[in-house]
Amino acid sequence: MRKVLLVILDGWGHSDFHGEPDPGNAIELADVPTFRRLFANRPRTRLACSGRDVGLPEGQMGNSEVGHLNLGAGRIVNQDIVRIDRSMEDDSFGERLGLGDIARRLRESGGTLHVAGLVSDGGVHSHIRHFVGLLERWPTDVPLRLHCFTDGRDTSPTRGRAYVGRLAELCQDRDAWAIASVTGRYWAMDRDKRWDRTRKAFDVMVRGEAENWADEIGFLDDSYAARTTDEFVEPTGIRGVGEEGMGPADTVLLMNFRADRMRQITAALSDPAFAAFERPAAMPSEVVSMTEYEDGLPTTIAFEPVDVKMGLSEFLAARGLAQLKVAETEKYAHVTYFFNGGEETPWAGEDRVLVPSPKVATYDLQPEMSARGVADAVIDGLKGEYHFILVNFANPDMVGHTGVIPAAVTAVETVDACMSDILECVEEHPDWVALVTADHGNCEMMLDADGNVHTAHTTEPVDFIVFDPGQEAASGAERTDVSSRDATSDDLLADARLADVALTVLGYLGLEPPEVMDGRDILARAAVGGSRDASGGKE
Repeated sequence: MRKVLLVILDGWGHSDFHGEPDPGNAIELADVPTFRRLFANRPRTRLACSGRDVGLPEGQMGNSEVGHLNLGAGRIVNQDIVRIDRSMEDDSFGERLGLGDIARRLRESGGTLHVAGLVSDGGVHSHIRHFVGLLERWPTDVPLRLHCFTDGRDTSPTRGRAYVGRLAELCQDRDAWAIASVTGRYWAMDRDKRWDRTRKAFDVMVRGEAENWADEIGFLDDSYAARTTDEFVEPTGIRGVGEEGMGPADTVLLMNFRADRMRQITAALSDPAFAAFERPAAMPSEVVSMTEYEDGLPTTIAFEPVDVKMGLSEFLAARGLAQLKVAETEKYAHVTYFFNGGEETPWAGEDRVLVPSPKVATYDLQPEMSARGVADAVIDGLKGEYHFILVNFANPDMVGHTGVIPAAVTAVETVDACMSDILECVEEHPDWVALVTADHGNCEMMLDADGNVHTAHTTEPVDFIVFDPGQEAASGAERTDVSSRDATSDDLLADARLADVALTVLGYLGLEPPEVMDGRDILARAAVGGSRDASGGKE
């Protein structure tokens, strides 16, 4: 039995390293000697990490939540966006949201439906088509107020004008409907306990306390002119209805399907024990959330979670194998909650190390983030009694989202230096093997085809590289006497996807996978055989 270190370089998409560096590719622009040696000398392949290969709609870029869920599950997990889309197709969408009951109650109470969420077609946290589907099903005589969170990270930085404009068009000629507020996701979707940001979004939505503009499009145009892009748009009331706020007769419907960036604002709206800041005495009577954001939050859940049983971590725990998860704050939920299939509580024998992320406004201001602390925790773990270690380096993704290429270069170089120290420790403990990969792309494409800043994820595959001290490298390094699974790049699956990584880990651990895992061991193509269709089954 070997021990396995799984390294997730978050947002580090595939790069070929051929010819002159692409001016928008932070990985090619950076000095990354460790990664280049791995790329040149160690067995590698590429993993599909978007669209149907990870349970998303065709052509939809992957993200950290989806990536870690598939990595940990060992099978393709159909995502919430797909479940919601299907409910719109079979016309069960309105029933799942409870729109009929909500409308009846609001007619009786004289209340208003407040619809809030990320207005975007990025598909990472939400999708605008779900907003449109809601408006198409909502009775025109029942008051409705839209609270639009603008994106700018998973979409281009000024695309919010088009999305907000689309909803404004749908509200035209509806006397009872209006856009009440516009807020950048920086404020409304904080996940790092920066409660001052959450409060600023809360105050404009609930208290109606903010500067009010007569026109939401004019407001966004002025914001762009002042070099404030969608992500950072100041919480602002619109059309004179922004001052209304929310009252006890009202219902709130939260449209995001991804959990992590909705927990704080949802707790402020719904939790009677909330104490991070002062709230009005009379709060909305009901909060409906598209999915479950956190166990214990008192919301009505439209799409209940689907259990992902017997993923990698649960399987290892059932066999008494010790494991360690390491990440800084920004990606801690991904190596724990998401990798564990939506399970908050650690499994038996699972230790976790949370390294605090730096408290800066945006990570281009400190692109090194807390990578050094993350690396130190991994090195300590390699010297311990663990059988499996999972680590996530957040820098390539979080700094890539800022669109600042020099900072992204520093981020990538920082992670490369940390990997050098980690792999040196792996060589000193050759019972370990390191598998280096990513969950999705980002910083390999920071300029679009027109040369504009690109801050979203990509649909590029990600590299999967095997660093095995027991195997001779292509450069001729001496092998050790540790049992290895000798392989060249030609021996690795050419059509692999993220769901195959869990079975590859189990292959090194010498364990047969549970039946629910239908991925493949990337290093055992000849033994397993067969190609797969897009749903994960063998042909």
